Amino acid sequence: DVQLQASGGGFVQTGGSLRLSCAASGFTFDDSAIGWFRQAAGKEREAILYSSMDGATWYADSMEGRFAISNDNAKNTVYLQIDNLKPEDTAVYYCAAALKGVVHTFPPLASDFHSWGPGTLVTVSS
Repeated sequence: DVQLQASGGGFVQTGGSLRLSCAASGFTFDDSAIGWFRQAAGKEREAILYSSMDGATWYADSMEGRFAISNDNAKNTVYLQIDNLKPEDTAVYYCAAALKGVVHTFPPLASDFHSWGPGTLVTVSS
């Protein structure tokens, strides 16, 4: 059973940082690509980051210069750190997994991802 679990959201002041985690079970990230999406209240879900274990990476303009991705293979977990958070970053953040090689368009389409975890809420105060 494939499952993803995003965590690490919370309340942070403008300019702060958060590290979001995405833990997987039922598959390994070695054969997958990971997408991070977010959805603010009243808005559509948007892709903010894509990372494949073969090194392919895409990120939204809004993430320019203020994110870092990493992974812990032993824990089968990937991490997304976002720095210099802004009120417009307030949203529910989701991680999703796609088979390697499936995503060909950027920003990636949500439909390309076969597994989604429940989101984690990030609230940035002004």
